[in-house]
Amino acid sequence: MVVAVARQLVDGGYEPGVRAAPPRKLTYEDYVDLPDDGRRYEILAGELEVSPAPAPRHQGVSGNLLVILHAHVRERNLGSVYHAPIDVILARTTVVQPDLVYVATNREAIITERAIEGPPDLAVEILSSWSVSRDRGKKAGLYARFGIRHFWIADPRARLLDLYEVAERGRKYRLIGRYEGDVRLRPALFPDLEIDLGRVWV
Repeated sequence: MVVAVARQLVDGGYEPGVRAAPPRKLTYEDYVDLPDDGRRYEILAGELEVSPAPAPRHQGVSGNLLVILHAHVRERNLGSVYHAPIDVILARTTVVQPDLVYVATNREAIITERAIEGPPDLAVEILSSWSVSRDRGKKAGLYARFGIRHFWIADPRARLLDLYEVAERGRKYRLIGRYEGDVRLRPALFPDLEIDLGRVWV
């Protein structure tokens, strides 16, 4: 069924970031049957989400952040950093692909042969023009609900990086830092890392 829904979206034309609502909630088992056609498929609370391949600016920012985080984490044996496409299974009906993911060393047991099976310590989303409401809305809500403690949103057009942490009572994020332009910052998650945003937006 899920393949038919995906094909209908593609063959009939689709808007980037569109959701498909089949008669029942989709699961990871449905997800693995989706076509490998260059689009990004995710299941958000049982609903199929289809996204186009990222644009060059998006990939440039994602790659720059990956280089910075990976070098810092690897040098200090802090864990593992991954970039999309990689499956993060938060629940049977919620399978996401954040742009970047960090898993701390003491939690690397959630990294399995097929996916990251559980909430990573950090998820990063790079905004596209069509993904703003999804990334700041539904995905942020799901990330907090399933216990991803740190969530970063990078906006290449605005040259803006927002850092969020799960509030004390959980299930919601609170903004702990907003950084714009070419400033330097030290994120709470990596206190020994200074990020030069001028190197991120280029």
